[in-house]
Amino acid sequence: MNVRQWSRDLAMGGRFAFAGGREGWVRVLLTAVGVGLGVALLLLTTAIPNALAVRHDRDEARLDYTYDQKHKPKAADTLVISDANSNYHGSDIRGRLVEPEGPRAPLAPGLAKYPAPGDMVVSPALKLLLDSAGGKLLRDRLPYRVVGTIGEPGLIGSHELAYYAGAKNLAPRIDGWQTARITAFGNPHPSPPNKTDPVLILLILVVFVVLLMPVAVFIAAAVRFGGERRDRRLAALRLVGSDSRMTRRIAAGEALAGSLVGLVFGTVFFLLGRHLAGSVEILGISVFPSYLNPTPALAALVAVTVPAAAVLVTLFALRGVVIEPLGVVRTAKPSRRRLWWRLLLPLGGLAMLAPMIGQGRSNGEFNQYLVIGGVLLLLVGVTALLPWVVEAVVARLGTGNVAWQLAVRRLQLNSGSAARMVNGIAVAVAGAVALQMLFAGVESDYTKVTGQNVEQTQMQVQNLRGGAFISAAEKLSATKGVRKATALGTVQVGDRSWNSKGAPGTSASVTVGDCAALREVARLTSCHDGDVFVARGGDRGMDADTAKLARPGRKLYFDTGDGFSKGPDLVWPVPSGLKQVRAIKGPNENVYSGFLMTPAAVPHRMTGLVSGQVYLSLDESVPDVHEYVRNTAARIDPLADSIVWAANEQSTKFTSIRTGLLVGATCVLALIGASLLVSQLEQLRERRRLLSALVAFGTRRRTLSLSVLWQTAIPIALGLLLASTVGLTLGAVLLKMVGATVGVDWASVLTMSGIGAAVVLVVTLLSLPPLWRLMRPEGLRTE
Repeated sequence: MNVRQWSRDLAMGGRFAFAGGREGWVRVLLTAVGVGLGVALLLLTTAIPNALAVRHDRDEARLDYTYDQKHKPKAADTLVISDANSNYHGSDIRGRLVEPEGPRAPLAPGLAKYPAPGDMVVSPALKLLLDSAGGKLLRDRLPYRVVGTIGEPGLIGSHELAYYAGAKNLAPRIDGWQTARITAFGNPHPSPPNKTDPVLILLILVVFVVLLMPVAVFIAAAVRFGGERRDRRLAALRLVGSDSRMTRRIAAGEALAGSLVGLVFGTVFFLLGRHLAGSVEILGISVFPSYLNPTPALAALVAVTVPAAAVLVTLFALRGVVIEPLGVVRTAKPSRRRLWWRLLLPLGGLAMLAPMIGQGRSNGEFNQYLVIGGVLLLLVGVTALLPWVVEAVVARLGTGNVAWQLAVRRLQLNSGSAARMVNGIAVAVAGAVALQMLFAGVESDYTKVTGQNVEQTQMQVQNLRGGAFISAAEKLSATKGVRKATALGTVQVGDRSWNSKGAPGTSASVTVGDCAALREVARLTSCHDGDVFVARGGDRGMDADTAKLARPGRKLYFDTGDGFSKGPDLVWPVPSGLKQVRAIKGPNENVYSGFLMTPAAVPHRMTGLVSGQVYLSLDESVPDVHEYVRNTAARIDPLADSIVWAANEQSTKFTSIRTGLLVGATCVLALIGASLLVSQLEQLRERRRLLSALVAFGTRRRTLSLSVLWQTAIPIALGLLLASTVGLTLGAVLLKMVGATVGVDWASVLTMSGIGAAVVLVVTLLSLPPLWRLMRPEGLRTE
């Protein structure tokens, strides 16, 4: 068949799509809206790589610590900058204290100039929060005057909370990790990318396939809207002389026209969504509209694939339909669907995944083509098996009330439309169940026990310098919701100067605290300010080193370095009358063996060099207790770091992938809900004359409403059952691939099935008002 004839027939189908009057325009509009929703999400997906790249580049461009241990002297082009990050009601706040030391100090991205001491520039989102009623506690923590906002180049998201505050005398705090002197922003020595964990690669691949597959399924269903009326038009074409092949090409042309309009709609939907993206935050992730620029090659692929898929799907749908001049054979009882070829799809998927079993262990590697192909075949198998399952089950359903009989008879006559309607939900649930099993199976590999005793201590305030941790404990004890505060400082001593070549041969830890704090780390019979203790009971090697050093009169050297540079020598003669005590586990679950000193025993020159922490026991029933602690810590020292303790800690990459899944799943569920509503309205519109006739003959509206509900409930129940079965199978295979123990998380299965059922129920309820309007007697009118 030559290209000219194909082009002529497709163009004729396009003209029929727009020349059918109001009926034709409504049909094209419904198809375009359905396809447009799918195209918009596909364009969003193609924009994700660019959005991630821009976020990464902007984050790299504003890096202020290079961890370059070379000391930089003060100059006209230097800036002293300190990390003052915080958290408010679960949201991270990126804070920096800045002190330019010359006119050529490097300017941070997004700033026109640095704020003066006591002033700050903030991100737009932080400004809104500070001005709101919910930001009162945060305003108490940031006692700076807002003089401007950070520009977009200095932020990674529209909802990021960030600020730069002017400060003085930061140079003495330079330590190379929290406070640094820099001459430029950005990382001048980017490290080469590490080899990605094969399990994380598997998670990323499966997430993308699971999120995109329902979109493709819905686009394939959308181009088949108006199938029954299209069949009657095709029969008329046969009557005027068109052969069967030409008729199918004309039908494909109608679908092509709807898909092309759908591309336009999808572009408009995407641009609207892109414009609104800056005002939306999902699970802590936000972007600027400028981030969402689809990759040109992927966008072009979508523009070509969607129309081509519309033509192919239409030709595939008509392969078993005999179109004759006097009607379409589909109106008679259709031939039973065959099962054997439908089973080949999931079996082929399992065959492709089989070689990957065990590749997730150490030094393993997944073949991305086999993984994507195998998962795709399993999920496509859901769409192929569901029509057969629905047809086989509804053929055996028995009698019931009028609503039930109307629904069952409708499904028996045309179960394909009902199956196509719920295919997207079924695929989404199958993929989600498999992913939930995979995430649950590997979660322990990316979750480590912190060893923190959260029953004894719930928060920790650290980086308190200059002996401030002792007085800080008193202020924190008086904070609302704090039950107890334990302040402990640590420093090292050795048998020779820390400035000599090589480290001291023997060293020990010195723990500083008042008597109440020292009783938390050792068993003390008596204690007075000025006492020094020798604590043993920890590591044998540490106990042996302490015994060597704990000889009265021996000269020991304190480590006066700040982690960035070495400090002056400070000699400490070991006093006589040392008290021997037993070390026990402290608030942070460490055993504090070594020297224990009360504040009066610390040499005066050493007091300002001891860095301490305060461990807090909280009454967590007090609202905002964490915020009260952070506010007190900020008043004590703006650079104090407040940490909420947790029993477990998860890998950042693993958490990011799971967050990405949740964000994507939210978008897909929104698409599925909208697409189901469009599908339902299209089917009701096609049956409006039948519905009006039933009402005219005395059928109650309640009965018809229940029949519509049953027509949706039966396929979705079968779809969710099939999806759960396929999802559990795929999940078990994926767990075998990563070498994890296979287990079924029934809570996740029921949750995902419940979400799918809830989406269908909401769509059905939203379709009832249009249904009642279509049941009016005016629907019997015809031309």
